[in-house]
Amino acid sequence: MNTFRTTLLMLALIILFVLVGNLVAGQEGMWYAFFLALMMNGIAYWFSDKIVLMMYGAKEIKESDYPEIFSIIRELTMKMNLPMPKVCIINTPTPNAFATGRNPKNSAVVLTSGIINLLNERELAGVIAHELSHIKNRDTLISVVATTIAGAIFMLARMAQWALMFGGLRRRDDRGGSPLEAIGLLVLIILAPIAAMIIQLAISRSREYEADRTAGITTSDPLSLANALRKLHETVQRVPLQEANPTTAHMFIVNPLKGKDVLTLFSTHPPISERIKKLEQLNNELRGYAIPNIVR
Repeated sequence: MNTFRTTLLMLALIILFVLVGNLVAGQEGMWYAFFLALMMNGIAYWFSDKIVLMMYGAKEIKESDYPEIFSIIRELTMKMNLPMPKVCIINTPTPNAFATGRNPKNSAVVLTSGIINLLNERELAGVIAHELSHIKNRDTLISVVATTIAGAIFMLARMAQWALMFGGLRRRDDRGGSPLEAIGLLVLIILAPIAAMIIQLAISRSREYEADRTAGITTSDPLSLANALRKLHETVQRVPLQEANPTTAHMFIVNPLKGKDVLTLFSTHPPISERIKKLEQLNNELRGYAIPNIVR
């Protein structure tokens, strides 16, 4: 299903670029936009995870640096039948985490130094299991592709602004663009940020619930993940991630941007209270099942 969604997103990007290219520069603009969209899709598939890691200054670490972290990840990957991912650290006091990569064999789990200092071992195991769930469910590819497309949509909106300001609607035959074309660009400027947000919302919310559930079942300890989410949410409100980019906010386990529940409808993440509630319900479901705990 995620492969199908990823294909649709890439196709949508091509169509959107071609339409805007036609508005800005006619048939010639359509071809330029088509090849630009193909290039961006290639970058999204092969390099967007690396770009995100560079964006946040994430550094790959060795087992000798954090043996406890590697021990948790190794046990979880064995439980979930996954290859060992790269492990990266972002040096920031803001506690958070995300996973990235185009497939399980080319994946990375990213933790901030803040989350390592804040959570205990069981809570950290819950968070890591959540991120490994995204890798197992192949959410990471569609996540980084969505990041690239959201950025591309913002870029298109900026291009439309320049086109309106400096007469970008001129054709090769020097005839001015029609009023309808100008209106189309104006609509693009207004709706592009909303479209980018909708893409992130459509991708992020359901997968967060599913990753929470998978993590809770894998560790047989949903309450530790619930406690972790509560701590992360409360701390991020006080210490938001200053480097956070809105186009990548959906990748983190909790929204790295400071915001109250007034914006719940437009948040890239489900409400923390709802996630905790579902984890508590899962804990009740698991009672009576003899599921061994993988974290001792």
